[in-house]
Amino acid sequence: MASEPFDKRSGWIWYDGAFVPWQDAQVHVLTHGLHYGSCVFEGERAYGGEIFKLDEHTARLKESARLLDFEIPYSEDEISAACRELLTRQKLTDAYLRPVAWRGSDMMGVSAQANQIHLAIAAWEWPSYFDPAQRLKGIRIGMAKYRRPDPLTAPSTSKAAGLYMICTISKHAAEREGYADALMLDWRGRVAECTGANVFFVKDGVIHTPEADAFLNGITRQTVMALAKRRGFEVVERAIMPEELPSFDECFITGTAAEVTPVSEIAGQHFQPGAVTTALLEDYMSEVQPKKAKAA
Repeated sequence: MASEPFDKRSGWIWYDGAFVPWQDAQVHVLTHGLHYGSCVFEGERAYGGEIFKLDEHTARLKESARLLDFEIPYSEDEISAACRELLTRQKLTDAYLRPVAWRGSDMMGVSAQANQIHLAIAAWEWPSYFDPAQRLKGIRIGMAKYRRPDPLTAPSTSKAAGLYMICTISKHAAEREGYADALMLDWRGRVAECTGANVFFVKDGVIHTPEADAFLNGITRQTVMALAKRRGFEVVERAIMPEELPSFDECFITGTAAEVTPVSEIAGQHFQPGAVTTALLEDYMSEVQPKKAKAA
């Protein structure tokens, strides 16, 4: 299944309010979202048949669309219900879901205010984002050439498809050098995030993470910060410069796909996955498991 092209799979995709056969869920080559990046999406995981923090993801999808100056023609309740129904229809319990919304092909050009807004949702089985054996001992990360843009030049708090162009370029370059991912700086030269995950560092038991003022404040990031505080760890959000990397003891990244993944190296700077990282990895995996209702 993992090697099967995504356009050749079977099952169902929720598309503009109806379930259509997987291979029939298509768009025209002149779709505005393809040419001009007028597209937003979400990445969600289901554990044991329940989609983790679905409502938060749905709210962010709607907000991302608003930031790109279009409105998804479905309510948050309708979108979340469609996600749950799709998971059932696909007969999946542990899965990845991808809601995506975009401007259609009614008008072709930079201005496309009359274009229909489409929404589709797909779901499929997806194992760990990184090799499981490598993940336990910590992944290796390189440094990206491109930087996260100034929020005055792009809607950096939206999960917009166009913002991931430099992420793809950076991840490909890192993989060619033998790394699993790349660390990106922001336009000021500060540590920002990886290509699809937020980053955390540990020094003397204190957790440090970049301020989310130039990149997406991930839902998993927020979850892990809450779990850390619940454990009594101090969490400091601040500007982190790349020259500080040698001063940290541990490093890990977070994201819906990455979950909590230890990091053993960033471009020659080594870290030792330790007690803080291990505790938060375990806490997160416990947190995402469906909570059974307590007996009355």
